[in-house]
Amino acid sequence: MTKQRPKGERLQKVLAGAGVASRRQAETFIAEGRVKVDGRTVTELGTRVDPANSRIELDGKLLRPEAFVYYLLNKPPNVVTTLKDPEGRKSVGELTESISQRVYPVGRLDYDAEGLLVLTNDGDLAHMLTHPRFGVTRTYDAKVRGVPSEAALDRLRAGVRLEDGPARPLSVDIVGRARRNTWVRVEVAEGRHHLIKRLFESIGHPVQRLRRVRYGELELEDLPVGGIRVLTRTEVALLRNAAKGEGLGRPRASTPKSPHAQRRGRRGTNNPR
Repeated sequence: MTKQRPKGERLQKVLAGAGVASRRQAETFIAEGRVKVDGRTVTELGTRVDPANSRIELDGKLLRPEAFVYYLLNKPPNVVTTLKDPEGRKSVGELTESISQRVYPVGRLDYDAEGLLVLTNDGDLAHMLTHPRFGVTRTYDAKVRGVPSEAALDRLRAGVRLEDGPARPLSVDIVGRARRNTWVRVEVAEGRHHLIKRLFESIGHPVQRLRRVRYGELELEDLPVGGIRVLTRTEVALLRNAAKGEGLGRPRASTPKSPHAQRRGRRGTNNPR
């Protein structure tokens, strides 16, 4: 006997698809009793609804699907990756006040980290880009203290054990050296808390500066620090393909310049600081 598929869609997915919140945030809204379906408060996360025929309300406001929008932000350092910070620190929300739609950061960047951050109201895509099951890659330029030996880098490439389990970068490559520090490009397929910093701590070379330069096949390129721009249709398609595991074997676009390389071009020196 064929098992019938449950009818309707999960309520948190419908909320995320309408652009009112990420799927994780939608689950919190449901658990807090802030969502009604056909006049009845729903708190069970597994609830399925028919989005075409159900009246869904969040905080008393009728859910109205809106057009999805997608932006790229070059996050400055010392900015919190939230829409508002209860501690009063500068937040991504302050940098996106010019956007008329309510958008949410896809994943997080550390407070002191900088670089590529996707902003959207497409909850489904945000979920696929951040959930470990989909394995979307992130690429970082890390300025680390000292000059790691090849043996130390090989330990990273082979995988190290962290306090929350083993971790293994997809690639680790030196992109610039100096007497006191080194720029290393690292690609990973997960967004664990402080992952890049903890990887380099494990080999005795703490991170001094961290910049994300690629998410899937989407590249930061020359967007100025603090700058925001709309993603093209092609770039949105690249993100969708990355979330589906497609296009990973094709040649990449040109590698974006790391911070040390940009300074080298301006100063005429090959010694990043």
